[in-house]
Parts: sequence; structure tokens; C-alpha cells
Amino acid sequence: MRKSYTVIDESSLKLALDRLYTNFNYPDSAADPIHIVRRYERRDDREVVGFCAASLAFGRVASVLQSIERLVAIMGPRPAAYVDAFDPARHSAAFKGLVHRWTRERDIVALLWVIRQMRARSGSIEGFFLEGYDPAAPDLATALDSFSERAMALDLSAAYGRVPKRPGVCYFFPRPAKGSACKRLNLFLRWMIRHDALDLGVWTRVPPSKLVIPLDTHVIRVGRCLQLTRLQSPGWKMAADITASLVRIDHDDPTRYDFSLCHLGMMNACGFSRAQADSQCPLRGACRPRVRTRRRSPRSSARR
Repeated sequence: MRKSYTVIDESSLKLALDRLYTNFNYPDSAADPIHIVRRYERRDDREVVGFCAASLAFGRVASVLQSIERLVAIMGPRPAAYVDAFDPARHSAAFKGLVHRWTRERDIVALLWVIRQMRARSGSIEGFFLEGYDPAAPDLATALDSFSERAMALDLSAAYGRVPKRPGVCYFFPRPAKGSACKRLNLFLRWMIRHDALDLGVWTRVPPSKLVIPLDTHVIRVGRCLQLTRLQSPGWKMAADITASLVRIDHDDPTRYDFSLCHLGMMNACGFSRAQADSQCPLRGACRPRVRTRRRSPRSSARR
């Protein structure tokens, strides 16, 4: 994850990122699924709700929050206890109509069934994850590969009956080895492992220095504007590349900037490759917005 080039003065960038982090590091600073997870006080409930919420964290924020609210309403006040007693045959009817984009009811039923098996086998999702974790590894790529591979080896027939060749629940368990950025899994890990005013610090055996940034369109845009990556194609390599740049700024906790960078992008304050440039950006002076310019057609040029 080390790089040999310098893109922007790192001391100036750190000051700008630290200010941005401080501005967002308080509860309810922006609409985000983590605020639903924070409602629960028990660590096991936060872990279960956190995994479900991160799994559904794709699409428009309002739609994401609505789907998560519907799911936690079904699970009730003790989500971990609900999952531990979950029986697809008895409980599937409660999920009728719970659809999130291309995720269908039975895919969410399968997700809860997989979580139940993880908890029954290892005591918690953390315990299941740690079975594939190597403390000597530089990041969590191999641990995530193991986690998703072992999760998809669990029984799915109780949820699907005849299991499709590629069941929809597979979408919740991507793998770095196949090039996926694993955005939602990395988001869940950030919530569980980091601890500040936003992140919950439920897990205790994996250090924040191992985390990889949850890569989405907003982080990509801001990351390119800050020259945190030169890569063009989204995927695990880009997520690791951006994280490597942030490691040079905060070696012990590189993903602490994720929430603020993501929501900066969601606010459309980043002017990367846009006519607005950095006029609305709180990182102005530390970024390189690369202003988009219109090409004049030969005809319009000839008129001048």
C-alpha cells in the first residue's frame, strides 16, 4: 500500500482534513444509516443492526434509511435475540413487500439466516470474522475474502428452498480477490472497529489501522480531487490506493476521514471536473479540482 510519489503537501492536507473531520464528528451531523444503529445500546444489537444497515447502504440516502427502518421494525427492540431465534419458514411472511432496489424479500431473509448461523457457530459476527483474520496482514483484504467465502458456504436452502446458481444474498458478501471494493463490508467494519462520536467501537480485536476506506462515488470524486489516487477504475485496488494515501496522513486511523469525505461529496461541495471548481469546497487550497471546460465547435470558433 506504499506509494513512491507525492501529490499534495501532506501537512497542509492533514490540517484541512482534520478540520473537516472535526466539523462532521458529532452525532446527527449528516443523514446516515449509522444513526439508526446508534439507537441500540447493547453491543450485540449494534453488531446485528449494523451489518444489516451496511448491507442495505446502496442507493439514495432516503431510500436506504426507509428500508433499514422497515427491517428494524420487523426485528423489534432486541434484534440480536430476534436473529438468534430466526426461522425462515415461520418468519418469512413478515418480510413481504420489503424490497430495496434489486434486493428481494427472500434475499433479506437469507441475510438474517446467514447471520443466525454465524452467531450460532462463532458467538458473534466478530467471532466469525476473526476466524479468517491474520493480525500480521497489512489490511483486511484476506480476512474479508475468508469472511465472504465462509458465509456463502453456510446453508442457504432454508431461505431459498432450491438455491439459485447465484442467490441474491451473494451481493452482501463480495470479495477483494474478485476485484470488488467491498464498500458495504468496509463500511460495517469502520462502524464496528473505529470509535469516536460517530463510529461505535463494538469490536475490540482489530485495530483501526487495518481498515480500508469504503469506496463509493463520492469518495472517488473527492479522492481524485485531492490526488489521493491516480487510478481510474473503481474496485479494491482504488480503495487500497486511497487508503494508502490516508495512511501517510494518519498511520493509526486512516479511515477516520471517510465519513466527512463521503458527505462532502454528497453535499456536492467537491468541484472536481465541474465548472464550479473549488468555490464551494471547505478543502479549498488543498484540492486540485481540474475545472471542466467546454470545447468550442469549429463552427462556433469560426464565428469569432
